[in-house]
Amino acid sequence: MRGPGGLAEVWRIALPLIVSTASLTLMQFCDRMFLAWYSGVSIRAALPAGILAFTMICGFFAVAGYGGTFVAQYHGAGDPRGCGRATAQAVLFALLSWPVILLLFLPLGRLVLAWSGHPPEVLAEERIYFDISMWGSLPSLVSTAVAGFFSGRGDTRTTMWAYMAGNLLNIPLDWLMIFGHGGFPEMGIRGAAIATVISGCVPPIVLLGLYFGRATDRAFATRATFRFDRALFGRLLRFGLPSGVHLALDLTSFTLFVLLTGRFGPLAQAASNIALSINTLAFMPIIGLGIAASIVVGQYQGRREPDHAARGGWSTLVLGTAYMGLIGVTYLLFPEFYVGLFSGSAEGTFRAEDLLPTVRPLLVILAFWSLTDAADIVLAGALKGAGDTRFVMAWSLAIAYGFFVAGELVIVLVLKLGLIAAWMWTCAYIVVLAAGYLWRFQRGRWKSIDLLGRGVVDALPPPGRPGADGMAVE
Repeated sequence: MRGPGGLAEVWRIALPLIVSTASLTLMQFCDRMFLAWYSGVSIRAALPAGILAFTMICGFFAVAGYGGTFVAQYHGAGDPRGCGRATAQAVLFALLSWPVILLLFLPLGRLVLAWSGHPPEVLAEERIYFDISMWGSLPSLVSTAVAGFFSGRGDTRTTMWAYMAGNLLNIPLDWLMIFGHGGFPEMGIRGAAIATVISGCVPPIVLLGLYFGRATDRAFATRATFRFDRALFGRLLRFGLPSGVHLALDLTSFTLFVLLTGRFGPLAQAASNIALSINTLAFMPIIGLGIAASIVVGQYQGRREPDHAARGGWSTLVLGTAYMGLIGVTYLLFPEFYVGLFSGSAEGTFRAEDLLPTVRPLLVILAFWSLTDAADIVLAGALKGAGDTRFVMAWSLAIAYGFFVAGELVIVLVLKLGLIAAWMWTCAYIVVLAAGYLWRFQRGRWKSIDLLGRGVVDALPPPGRPGADGMAVE
C-alpha cells in the first residue's frame, strides 16, 4: 500500500484525474442520453460523428499532452524552469496544430462519413456534429497542453476543478440547446455540438490564468520560458509523435468498427452505440488512471528510480482492474437499468423492450472487454511515461490493422456474420493488445530510456538529489 510507487501514492495522484474524467464521461453520457430522448436518428449519428472527430484530432492531442510527461520528468529531476519550457512547447504545438486540422483532417473526415454507407438522414446529422466538433477543437488542444504542467507535477486537483467546471456546464447547455428551453431555439444535434464547444472553453481559460499567474511565474518562470525552444520542441516531437500516431491509429481502427456496425440496420446500430456509450460512462475513469500511471512512472524516471517507477505502474494496474471488474458485474446484473436510460417514448426513438434483446449480449461481452481494456490503458500510459512510445506505436499498429481491422472487414463485409461476431472479434483484439503491453512492461527495457537527454539512467538519483521519500540519497 505505502512507500514509493505504492497504491496510496498512486491513488492520491489518480483520484482527481478520475473525478475530472468522470465529469467528462457524465457530460458525454448526458449528451447522448438527451439525444436518445430527442430522436432515434440523433443517437445513431452522435457516437460515430463524435468518435470520428476525436479520431481526426487525437494524434495532436496526444503530442500536446505528452508535454506533461516531460514536466513529470523535469519535476522529478528538480528542474522547475524545465517544467515551464516543456509546457511552452506543448502549447505552441497545440496552436500550430489547429490550422492543419481544419485544412487536412476536416475534409478527410467528411470523406470517411460519406464512405460509411449510413442512411442519408443519419449522415446529415453526423456531418453537422462532426463539422462543429472540428472547428471547436482549439480550446481542447490548448487545455490538454497546459494541463500537463499541473498534472505532470502531481497537482492533479487543479486540472480536476478546471475540467469539472467546463464539463458540468455542458449538461444544462445541452438541455437548453437540444430541446430549445430557456429562450434558446430547438437545435437538436447541432445544439449538443455547440454546447460541447462552449463548455470546452472553460478549462483553458482557467488553466492559462493560473499558469501565467504571478505565483506560478515566480516559481517556474512561466512567462520568461514561454518561447520556442528548438531542441526541446524537437524532443517533444521525437517522443510525442509516436504516442500521437499510436492513439490516432488505435482510434481509427475502432472508428472503422463503429462505422461498420451501421451496416447492420437501425436497431443494431443504435444498440451498439448505446452499449459503447454505457461502457464510456464506466470506462473514462480508467483514462484518469492511465494518466496517473504516466505521471508516477515519469516522475520516478526523472529521479532515476526505475524500480519505484515499475512499482507505480503495477499499483495502477491493480486499481484499474479491480475497478473495471466491479463495473463488469453491474453489466451482467443490471442490463435493464442501463438500457432504460437510453430508451424513449417520442416518435422515432427506440423503446427499452426493443433494445434489450440486442444490448444484453453486448453487455456480457463488455464485462470481459472492459477488464482487459483497463490493462491496455494503464500499461500503455506507464510505458509512455517512461518514454517507450515507439514500442506502443509499433505494437498498436501491428495488432490494430494486421489483426483487428482485417478481421472486422472479413466478418462484416465478406462473411456477414452479424453484430455479435463483430463485437467478439473486438474483444479478442483488446486481449491481444493487452498481452503485448504486459510483456513489454514486465521485461523492463523501458527503464533505460533517457527522455531528457541526461545520459544513462541509473537505478538511484545522483548524490544529494531528493529520493521518493523526500530524503537526500547519499
